[in-house]
Amino acid sequence: MSKNNPQAEVKSQKLKVKSAARFFTFAFLLFTFYLATACRYDMQDQPRYKAYKKSDFFSDNRASRNLPEGTVPRGFLREDKAFYAGKTETGQNAAPAPAASPATDAAGNTVVTDFSGLVNEFPLPVTQELLDRGEQRYKVFCIVCHGPVGSGDGMIVRRGFSKPPTYHDDRLRNAPVGHFYNVITVGQGKMSSYASQIPPADRWAIVAYIRTLQISQNPNGSVQMTSTANTNATTPTMNNANTANTNGGAR
Repeated sequence: MSKNNPQAEVKSQKLKVKSAARFFTFAFLLFTFYLATACRYDMQDQPRYKAYKKSDFFSDNRASRNLPEGTVPRGFLREDKAFYAGKTETGQNAAPAPAASPATDAAGNTVVTDFSGLVNEFPLPVTQELLDRGEQRYKVFCIVCHGPVGSGDGMIVRRGFSKPPTYHDDRLRNAPVGHFYNVITVGQGKMSSYASQIPPADRWAIVAYIRTLQISQNPNGSVQMTSTANTNATTPTMNNANTANTNGGAR
């Protein structure tokens, strides 16, 4: 009776382990390949356009399309022109009021002298909450250019950026509040639009704070902070207006 060869048994065991390893490796790769192919759908390869790319299908060669005329997202009708655009209107279907007419001074600043069509009263209540919010937002977005009291001596101006007009000359002290709102919304001169960063109610809060700065530097002047909110029951409040689309107002 022959004795078993220990070396042969070890070798046989190693071959079995290698065979099992190869089998499981092959099975794993086969399963992975199945997942990568069987779960793939043609939707990921369907014809599509990337935003702002050229298209030969449309006559204007633009892949990105405008919304159909008259389309208004739910909750964004914005009938209150005074609140959302800072402009006046004589009726619900009135045409938009003309924008202020700009000119340029020797320093290159845009100077507006025609304030027609812009509201002269705040379309929301001027409260302590509004002023506090305006101060906080002013210090975030405006102080770097316009300075702590609106004299146009902000930090980036001190470091070489063009100096904006002061809020404390007669032209801007007598400007309607709608002018400041409109500038925040659409931009003017070297100042770009802040409509995407600042919601409508916050814009009015900043305008209210600008008025307080004007009064603080000229306490005996005629600058007033009047509001039509008491007679306008549909005026949005600070809370619900700041949760709306930030791109409100004329662009």
